[in-house]
Amino acid sequence: MSATRTQIYLRSSQRQRLDEIAGARGASLAAVVREAVELYIEQAPVDPTSALESTFGAAPEARAPARDDWEARSDRLGASGRSGG
Repeated sequence: MSATRTQIYLRSSQRQRLDEIAGARGASLAAVVREAVELYIEQAPVDPTSALESTFGAAPEARAPARDDWEARSDRLGASGRSGG
């Protein structure tokens, strides 16, 4: 398993409870935290609009081709696809 070291701060009550869970399972604290993070990720809602909006302005130098260029490319690709090449 490839992992990235991550430091977090927990309240003492959180750490104590995680230590209890880890001890009861015979698992490491890290394993219990990874499991909790996985459960959180699985349950977190995914909002495609928010994800897209969070990228707005991320590449201000990016330029989109002109519509005519896209259509010409589409025509070329369509013609080569129909000819089998």
